[in-house]
Amino acid sequence: MALRIGDTAPNFTAQTTEGEIDFHDWIGDGYAILFSHPKDFTPVCTTELGAMAGMAEEFARRDAKIIGISVDPIEDHLRWKDDIKSYTGNAVEYPMIGDPDMTVAKLYDMLPAEASGDPADRTPADNQTVRTVFIIGPDKKVKLSLTYPMTTGRNFDEILRALDSIRLTAEHKVATPAGWRDGEDVIVTAAVSDDEANERFGGFERKLPYLRTTKQPG
Repeated sequence: MALRIGDTAPNFTAQTTEGEIDFHDWIGDGYAILFSHPKDFTPVCTTELGAMAGMAEEFARRDAKIIGISVDPIEDHLRWKDDIKSYTGNAVEYPMIGDPDMTVAKLYDMLPAEASGDPADRTPADNQTVRTVFIIGPDKKVKLSLTYPMTTGRNFDEILRALDSIRLTAEHKVATPAGWRDGEDVIVTAAVSDDEANERFGGFERKLPYLRTTKQPG
């Protein structure tokens, strides 16, 4: 069954480029960005891993850890890191999961249960569904999942923007409108009465009978 928002992210133990981890223990009390790749030494993924390495401090400021996964062994990941730094100028210092038996990819419904074979013999096309980004919360629940095709490089600024929204709305009774950026006005949720909105946020604007906005709290 596909993982849905609100489901508990499956736990697992795996080898990474930074040693063995228990995933839930590794997440700890913050957020985690798990992003997957169909194959090492592929051009689009090389640019993506480098982009995330360059944004690592931004995610850390938001109490979010980054971890990558590919259906290839650790030894390949370690060699790939040199290419990534050479091309992008960014050193990959976050862990990369080795998943040659496809256990994690299947656990997260990125490959069918019947998928098999030596990872060295599997092409990127064989693993093309291993292209999902998951945001997982401190409660170990899936907060976001977003899957891209192999030919389209992912926009990690959007993942950062979504993380800002997820963190804000987890703390306050608000939602964020289309294209929202940190610091812009937010939406008061329907669960908040007008009186409570005035008390919580110091006022609001009624744009439509069902749409109230206020300044970003906090």
